[in-house]
Amino acid sequence: MLAEWAPPWERSKMAAFVFTAVFLFVWRRGRVSRRGICLVGLCESGKTLIFSQLIYKKAVESFTSMKENVGVLQIENKGALKLVDVPGHERVRQRFFDTYKTTARGIVFVLDSFSLNKDIRDVAEYLYTILSDPVVLSNRPQMLILCNKQDHALAKGPQVIQSVLEKEMNLLRNTQTNQLEAISEGGNRKSCYLGQEGKNFEFADLYPQRVEFAASSAQTEDLEKLKKWLQSVA
Repeated sequence: MLAEWAPPWERSKMAAFVFTAVFLFVWRRGRVSRRGICLVGLCESGKTLIFSQLIYKKAVESFTSMKENVGVLQIENKGALKLVDVPGHERVRQRFFDTYKTTARGIVFVLDSFSLNKDIRDVAEYLYTILSDPVVLSNRPQMLILCNKQDHALAKGPQVIQSVLEKEMNLLRNTQTNQLEAISEGGNRKSCYLGQEGKNFEFADLYPQRVEFAASSAQTEDLEKLKKWLQSVA
């Protein structure tokens, strides 16, 4: 209780100080409790191989799975991260993502750089779904779009992939804006619009949601850029 003897302006200053202190405490507590890293992406993008390279330091034979893989990744001088390999199968991936998204400190969206032309629509739709998720919009976990399978001679680089994805996301946004609406209590509809209205979609316009691009090749154990990103996020 604020001191009743204090002048009104002093009580206002004290109230503002208490509010700020409580806000910072809750915010920091939330940041500390979110220690998860979700590996998401389509089937055969290389997620599980990346998971095994990070957790077990070796390649583990994998098959299309209908359940998640969970492991603890120790980051030097930063503590532990809970790494979750979310199944890529369309039937179950949303259910598992919903389970872990609230504790996600970061999200790694893994895509196949070699087969992107064939999968571009599916990749964009899945990425759009994640970016427009209410929990992701609220918590703003850092996101890395990991362009995997760079060992293929015809694989596209991160800059090209970013440009291709932005064009596809722009088309997708134009057709889905009215469909991607969250229903709040009382039946009110709140639309979700990714990026800035009146201009083509760009990942930079998602600020303060931070989205980065990096290259990798799990097959040749080239995960250095991913490891640096994890170090920065932890």
